[in-house]
Amino acid sequence: MLKDIKVALVTGGNRGIGFELVKQLALKGFKVILACRDPEKGHEAVQKLKESKLDVSFVEVDVNNQDSIHQAAITVNERYGRLDVLINNAGVYLEENKKLVAMDPSILERTMTTNFFGPYHCVRSFIPLMEKQGYGRIINVSSEYGAMSDMSYPGEGAYKLSKFALNGLTRLVASEVNGDIKINAVDPGWVSSDMGGPSAPRTPKQAAESILWLATIGPEGPNGEFFRDGKSIDW
Repeated sequence: MLKDIKVALVTGGNRGIGFELVKQLALKGFKVILACRDPEKGHEAVQKLKESKLDVSFVEVDVNNQDSIHQAAITVNERYGRLDVLINNAGVYLEENKKLVAMDPSILERTMTTNFFGPYHCVRSFIPLMEKQGYGRIINVSSEYGAMSDMSYPGEGAYKLSKFALNGLTRLVASEVNGDIKINAVDPGWVSSDMGGPSAPRTPKQAAESILWLATIGPEGPNGEFFRDGKSIDW
């Protein structure tokens, strides 16, 4: 059990923005749990960070599997007895260049499973650890495509709907939590990663910086809002 050191968990932590988030949280003194579905890749990523003397561990989390998430919450509770920061970073972009109603329905279903239900089940499973101590910071990595205004334009339908739902989840959970627990969503911008591609203008480090400030906000900080580069933006 830990009293003075904060514990953070990042889903999809083995690469891209997630890996950078794990690294930066560890540099800030957090005990960080790198979560991803592939144990081999997860342990490889942890080993890289441990070579830099960073306090990082691994837990297997497949955000498409409720049992995996639930078991991870049990493991975190047994190992640390608390969770202070949860960053729902894992996500997919599976678009076909088709109208929403013309695409294979499985594309929408798989996208919603990972990008919406994954964070939902993570929040549901880990928030009891935060409620137990009356403190927690939850950050959902969203997208500008999740804004209501973007629903007026065609394209990226499955991805847009998944992030729109994630933003709604953020606001709804914010209205329900008690104690010093904050949940917010962030648009990290177009990031050079496996999902964003090599031509994207932002680095994972820049994206991580736009997210991490919400991990350490005080009790007067925002709750249920949507941010880009530290500034509140419209839903």
